[in-house]
Amino acid sequence: MATVELRFSALPEHVRTARLVAAAVARRAGVDEAVLDEVRLAVGEACTRAVGLHQTGGISAPVKVLLIEEEKQFSIEVGDEAPHAVPGERGPGAGPGDPDGEAEEDEMGLAVISGLVDDVEVSAGEHGGSIKMTWPTTPPPTILV
Repeated sequence: MATVELRFSALPEHVRTARLVAAAVARRAGVDEAVLDEVRLAVGEACTRAVGLHQTGGISAPVKVLLIEEEKQFSIEVGDEAPHAVPGERGPGAGPGDPDGEAEEDEMGLAVISGLVDDVEVSAGEHGGSIKMTWPTTPPPTILV
């Protein structure tokens, strides 16, 4: 299992770099070329969401992106350190001062990611959250001499 870890300051201008790195590592891992645009878009959405959560919460910690190459799959995990409720929860568990507009925007971002990626796991809690996205890979062709 090969893993690439990327950490970046929670600034919107770094999201593009995360997208480019994710696409390059996904290509090398064997993700189908036809799916690479979806990888870029999903990573961009997840990183933008994490950056927004950090900026809104005044969190100076970096956003963390793990790119994990396994035997038959490639996963990307985007982590934030923003305290928030589990997606879909409302009311007192939504966090102090969390306006409805921000919660709806967060859910919309998660819906976009779910539309782009078949295998998505979202975890969230008071110490941060993560979005793990997984794609199948194809092994490189065997060259016979």
